[in-house]
Amino acid sequence: MDNLRSLPDITLVGTTQTRNNPWSTVIRACLPAIRLVCICVLPLAIPFTATAQSGQRARDLGVPFDGTPGRNNGITDVPGVEVGVATIIEGNGRLVVGKGPVRTGVTAIFPRGKNGSDSVFAGWFTLNGNGEMTGTTWVEESGRLDGPILITNTHSVGVVRDATLAWMTKHRAGFLWALPLVAETYDGVLNDAEGFHVRREHVFAALDGAKSGPVPEGNVGGGTGMQCHGFKGGTGTASRTLAGAAGGYTVGVLVQCNYGQRRRLTIAGLPVGREIPDLIRCAAGPTPPTRSWLMRLPVCGGSRTAETDLRKSELSGTETAHLTRKGLGRDEGLGSIIIVVATDAPLLPHQLKRVAKRAALGVGRMGGLGEDSSGDIFIAFSTANTRASADTGIVALTMLPNDRINPIFEAAVGATEEAITNAMLAAKTMTGADNIRTYALPHDRLRAIARKYATQQPLSGPIR
Repeated sequence: MDNLRSLPDITLVGTTQTRNNPWSTVIRACLPAIRLVCICVLPLAIPFTATAQSGQRARDLGVPFDGTPGRNNGITDVPGVEVGVATIIEGNGRLVVGKGPVRTGVTAIFPRGKNGSDSVFAGWFTLNGNGEMTGTTWVEESGRLDGPILITNTHSVGVVRDATLAWMTKHRAGFLWALPLVAETYDGVLNDAEGFHVRREHVFAALDGAKSGPVPEGNVGGGTGMQCHGFKGGTGTASRTLAGAAGGYTVGVLVQCNYGQRRRLTIAGLPVGREIPDLIRCAAGPTPPTRSWLMRLPVCGGSRTAETDLRKSELSGTETAHLTRKGLGRDEGLGSIIIVVATDAPLLPHQLKRVAKRAALGVGRMGGLGEDSSGDIFIAFSTANTRASADTGIVALTMLPNDRINPIFEAAVGATEEAITNAMLAAKTMTGADNIRTYALPHDRLRAIARKYATQQPLSGPIR
């Protein structure tokens, strides 16, 4: 196993393909050249199990998404937006609370860059509220977002919020107060969540390292230990550029996906979850997990088409409730997704709330239902109207008429769907705390599914 301590995290960014019959064409065509973009974050500690599949994104594999992406096909295609990540990967083997193994991190998004202090108009929406996004009460009241957006794991919201305040105090002249916007999804299967490993220096690293350009995806930042539709999930991004007749605006999306049932996973209309019933979460170690609510996971390498009674140990009522709440029962992966939508279109807060709601349709296209145990929380902001926080005189604002907002809605839905797919395709198989393993979505099997359905029903355009 390679020692990853000295290696930076990398993301592979592909070129955009033109297509007439995308899924059948990709079978015959050569994949485009890809370039490596190194994103340096905190050093990795002890290596973890990962697959060897490449970091190709959805369009590199020929997934026929509608719309035209921006240069980086990411949220940073919206001018001014910067993203930084701090990834914490330490330890191996059985869980020792407070020591690891650790599979977690922090993601930071600046609407106007880390050197910009102007507020932006914003609106937020929750599809299902079993989650947290601090600061949204003031967003709802004022229609403004006054600083960066941070995403981490459930148990680190407090320290990330406090560290963000400390960072703003240090870097913002005349700083008086803020209500930082910090969101979360739960990584307590692969990560020592009760060990509270995210610290101030990790938050500062994500904030200080924020930049424009390609965004790292998969097992990085706050998405490091996440799972999505029963596969390895994490951080993903995508963008859309509108035609000149629609204003030429850009819409970018970043997701931290940790939600969804395997059997419902649909990618560009293909029933991927039903076609890949194996590769389910499993226990890879020689000894039982320390956490009783994980003891019923199957053993890796055994029968992986159904959950088996791994340790022949009965769960208590409390443990069963915890298992269900965290999406680890028969319908695995019910737990959460955070979505950030950015645009340079001149939208006011009430319009941005409408855009945030449309992100739910992108989740629905993938097979998400906003289940009872899920925390599905979305925020949208606009980098237009640079005097959104002006406190003197009358401020002149611009606004896109409501009758012209439909292209923005379509872009938000499509970019959300693609960002979730990119997160899953960039993620690598990970073995974490207690030797619990979550498999990556295999690229070769996705292509095989595409070939199967293209043969059964030849395509004349994108599948929907």
